[in-house]
Order: sequence, then C-alpha cells, then structure tokens
Amino acid sequence: MEKFTLINKARSRIKVFEPFEDSSKTPSTIDAILISYGCVLKRSSKPVMKGSRVESIEEARKEYKKLLEEGWKKTYRFNSFFEKMVNRYFT
Repeated sequence: MEKFTLINKARSRIKVFEPFEDSSKTPSTIDAILISYGCVLKRSSKPVMKGSRVESIEEARKEYKKLLEEGWKKTYRFNSFFEKMVNRYFT
C-alpha cells in the first residue's frame, strides 16, 4: 500500500493517507490508515502539519472518496518534503 496526498481546490490544505503498521503485533500488519493534515501557507513553502489520526481502512476510504467528490486532487508535490522529514526523525 502506498502513500497518497490530496490537496484542496484553493491549494491551502493537504491530507496525507498512509498505511499504519501496528508494530505491537507479530508480524506487523496494516489494518489502519494514518491520516495527517496540514496547511500550505505559500505555494513555494513546505506544508505546516497540524495533526494526525488513525482510522480504519473503511473509514479512510470513505473520507478519501468524499474529498475527491469535493474537488480535492491527488498531488505528488510534497513527497520529497515528507521523505526528508521521515529520514530526519525516524532513521
């Protein structure tokens, strides 16, 4: 399962949907989705992430579908930022 980033019509808000692995289970399984959300203050700047939550796969799919119906678009613009952030804090 891969990570998906959605951005709203005004390009001011983003949501990132990515697999959430439960490391307390052996072997670790993906049975939930981590949804992170944030704001884009300037088009040339990095997003400011405000928070995150874990949802079931079914609930995350419903939210993803609803956002697409509202006009949100899939984007890859911030992928390099998120990869740098993950490498900095988790390796």
